[in-house]
Amino acid sequence: MARILVVDDDPDIRGLVLRRTEAAGHQVLGAADAAEALALVREKGAPEVVVLDVVMPETDGLTLLGQLRAETGQPALPAVFLSGRIEADDIEAGRALGARYLTKPFVASALLGAIDAALADVTGTRQTGW
Repeated sequence: MARILVVDDDPDIRGLVLRRTEAAGHQVLGAADAAEALALVREKGAPEVVVLDVVMPETDGLTLLGQLRAETGQPALPAVFLSGRIEADDIEAGRALGARYLTKPFVASALLGAIDAALADVTGTRQTGW
């Protein structure tokens, strides 16, 4: 399965996503904010997909995705935004970055489907790690 980095400042949401993705057989790491996410990537290596909230303190998820892509050297690092922001402009901003965009509350099967679709977009580019 895939290596997934989950970034959400809400510990309940982060924990739920971690449990759901682990139950599906993925290797998962969680971070509460951008600084922690970047530190994990530096320490553990690049994830194969990142699931992240849009609205977080300090650095928003849209900006963080760009930072993660730069840090990993993967300009097309697959991503799934999981956000409470449901305005069309917010959704389009996430999709403009080539990411899937799901709104909260979310359905676990939809999240897992979005992760699978994001991974399918980059099949053959997986690296070893974690």
